[in-house]
Amino acid sequence: MLYAIISEDVENSLEKRLGARSAHLERAQKLVAEGRLFVGGPHPAIDSEDPGTSGFTGSLIIAEFESLEAAKEWADADPYVKAGVYQNVTVKPFKKVLP
Repeated sequence: MLYAIISEDVENSLEKRLGARSAHLERAQKLVAEGRLFVGGPHPAIDSEDPGTSGFTGSLIIAEFESLEAAKEWADADPYVKAGVYQNVTVKPFKKVLP
């Protein structure tokens, strides 16, 4: 089943994000290689593809996991969590309807 991992950043998270970015992306690439990642990416803090120093306000990953518990465990082990980027992470089932 698909699960949405909705993460909200702490204020001024850009430096922390940059420090953990390569480990975060490497981990997400494993989901891609396994064919389990539906979509993933950050929420820019401003209305721009490249928010520059404005940074980001959070992230969204929608991926396939065996269970809600497995999705939560995966989310809890994210390098951004360990680096203190996120102030809140919500994991919940997701049902794709469109397109």
